[in-house]
Amino acid sequence: MNRYRVPIVAAVVVVFLAIGAFLIFANQTKGGAKVTINATVSKGTSMSPGTWTAHHNDIVTVNITSDMDGEVHLHGYDIPFETKAGQVVTKTFTADKTGDFPIEWESTSTPLGHLVVS
Repeated sequence: MNRYRVPIVAAVVVVFLAIGAFLIFANQTKGGAKVTINATVSKGTSMSPGTWTAHHNDIVTVNITSDMDGEVHLHGYDIPFETKAGQVVTKTFTADKTGDFPIEWESTSTPLGHLVVS
């Protein structure tokens, strides 16, 4: 009966490894998805939502509405959003850098939030 034990144990190990690999790789986002973020800036001091998220290589479209004229600046990507009170400003870019990137009201350097690209 010992001669059957080794192949059975080996088969069980192989099955567990295959299932584990499938679960790990099935849950990973490859990037390249289309992501839309709708943000609202109030008085150049706050933004909702304050955290934007994307995966590496996602195509990100950001729509910003502000109640005043000014510039919302996404650092790291160096993307300015020139806002006009009550109007929507839209920019689309590829999230080709990973990390945590600050977003600020440019004229006063007021932090509004950040973009997290994983």
